[in-house]
Amino acid sequence: MFEKLLMMGIFFAVTVGIGVYCRKHTYNVGNFVLGGRSVGPWVTAFAYGTSYFSSVVFIGYAGQFGWNFGVAAAWIGIGNAFIGSLMAWLILGRRTRVMTKYFESATMPDFFAKRFDCPALKAAAAVIIFVFLVPYSASVYKGLSGLFSMAFGISFVWCVVGIAVLTALYVVVGGYMAAALNDLVQGIIMIAGILLVIAGVLNGRGGFLPAIEQLSHIESPLAPSLDGALVSFFGPDPVGLLGVVLLTSLGTWGLPQMIHKFYTIRDERSIHTGTIISTAFALVIAGGSYFMGAFGRLYYSPAANGQVVFDDIVPTMLAASLSDLLIGVVLILVLSASMSTLSSLVITSSSTITLDVLRPLFPRIFTTGRQVVIIKALCAAFVALSVIIALSPNNLITTLMSLSWGALAGSFLGPFVYGLYWKKTTALSVWASFLWGIGVTGYNFLFPFAAPTMAGAIAIVGSLAVVPLVSLITPALSRERIEDAFACYDQRVTARSRFVLPEGEED
Repeated sequence: MFEKLLMMGIFFAVTVGIGVYCRKHTYNVGNFVLGGRSVGPWVTAFAYGTSYFSSVVFIGYAGQFGWNFGVAAAWIGIGNAFIGSLMAWLILGRRTRVMTKYFESATMPDFFAKRFDCPALKAAAAVIIFVFLVPYSASVYKGLSGLFSMAFGISFVWCVVGIAVLTALYVVVGGYMAAALNDLVQGIIMIAGILLVIAGVLNGRGGFLPAIEQLSHIESPLAPSLDGALVSFFGPDPVGLLGVVLLTSLGTWGLPQMIHKFYTIRDERSIHTGTIISTAFALVIAGGSYFMGAFGRLYYSPAANGQVVFDDIVPTMLAASLSDLLIGVVLILVLSASMSTLSSLVITSSSTITLDVLRPLFPRIFTTGRQVVIIKALCAAFVALSVIIALSPNNLITTLMSLSWGALAGSFLGPFVYGLYWKKTTALSVWASFLWGIGVTGYNFLFPFAAPTMAGAIAIVGSLAVVPLVSLITPALSRERIEDAFACYDQRVTARSRFVLPEGEED
């Protein structure tokens, strides 16, 4: 117990210390929200990766999908690395940085309003972001606090409250730069931690080959006629696996807290370096988490009635296979992953509501100094609301996250990607995508027609089809507006040229 408490104490001290150090970066909105658009490649790449992966992945998703798909769950991590990180940086990184700087947009809703010349899009997108980031934040608290309850034997409620206070403290004090620098430190901890955890879980069952052999003898209810389904290449449910890959990989392209990282990056070279770093980070963290989760059936036993509590699988594995010292490492690992995600969610939601909803409504109140104060107050309010939802019973981590990602990415993915690349994208197609993303996930939440992950995947992929289809049958933006928006990608260069007299002309 002493080792765990000591490690936690050191971690908390470093986290808060970075927040206090970064106070100088919070004197205006641009610095508080964007870090002055001068963040280097390592910090940006780790901020992207640590915002991507949290206790939701390590506890909720790794437990549930490792149980369902076996070793094939590692494909989810591979998809996260190459679709959610590599392709996202290659396709979105540079254009996002250039166009958002050209429009002087600090948030995704402001980008939509200026790109599509429709101010109403700003308020609508801001409300969607605030509403649907709250359940995602709550899912992070649930995953993190469940592990802490297992490790320290204290009330789940106090775990949630304590983590919320710490997160709010360093974000409110230090803003985006505090979150980003903490992400760098936390990302390094995550890499070391996941490697130690995988080794501990495998050693607990005699090593890699014995663990695989034991898993091969377990029958999967998803494919009872397939021997060794849990160690097969695509697992017992390839279609379900594909849905999770799409939700957790392609979905990042439309999540405002992820895209926000591209706003802040410093220069062209930083984008190239950041692409490599974030891809490698995702491969280790996501691939390792889902691979570890595959062995949950070797440690966790369902209840007498056959019920499986997916959120309990990974904590049970860790308690059975790791020493107190390694459990302390895991606590720091999961805390690092979760707090980086929470800080990103808090900054994104609070800045969006302040800049895109409240400031236009009350322009006289929102002077420069007051804007930062109000953003900080909303940071605290967002944390409090997330805690209330996290403390509500019977909210599965994966259900909350799937609802959030499906609604957000289903609403924003198509408009954002086409907005960066396609001149014929119309404002009405953006509204149609908003209705599509919320409609699909909301309907499935009230009247389930598919698993939450599959419904989220349908919303996300459908957004890429809805936007071009609606754009082709709705009024286009004016040519002047379109050319102005895309002029940011071309740099006008003026060069000196020596005057030459025409041939045949005499003095």
